[in-house]
Amino acid sequence: MAEKAKKKDEELEEKDRQEGEQKAAPKKGLPINIIIIGILAVCLAGGGLFVWKSGLMSKFSGKDKAKTEETENTKETEGGSGEIGSIYELETFIVNLSGDSGNHYLKVKVSLEMNSAKLNLEIEKRLPQFRDSILTLLSSKTVEDVKTLEGKAQIRAEIMTMLNQYLKTGKISNVYFGDFIVQ
Repeated sequence: MAEKAKKKDEELEEKDRQEGEQKAAPKKGLPINIIIIGILAVCLAGGGLFVWKSGLMSKFSGKDKAKTEETENTKETEGGSGEIGSIYELETFIVNLSGDSGNHYLKVKVSLEMNSAKLNLEIEKRLPQFRDSILTLLSSKTVEDVKTLEGKAQIRAEIMTMLNQYLKTGKISNVYFGDFIVQ
């Protein structure tokens, strides 16, 4: 019996030793340091992407300052000081848009910003020319032309260029749309 008890004790000691070795053995898998470094790398990459997409990078790199100075210099050479000039409001224009269906309309309220208040008299004298030019330009546009922001900006630029060709005493510095309804 003493031998049986001795054998059981030895077996229990052997089991305890094996369990202790298993506990002491290093775990297989990724160490916690690698996991933390991976998470930090993903966070930094996401933050960098956000800064790049939002345009914050140009503010810190000085490129934004160069652009601001360039636009201020352009305004000064054009005679503007960054302030809004005199505004001349034209009446509302309603035109059929060109296209296959022919049942789309555009309603636009146009206002002109002038670089000189003296330009009011010349605009009033040339109002029939302005009206005709704007109506012709707007009716040549399609629905696709006027739907996008780029299309509206192009229409603004075309109106300004076209109307400035008629003027002698000053220039139109900007065109504003009060209403812009496509139906």
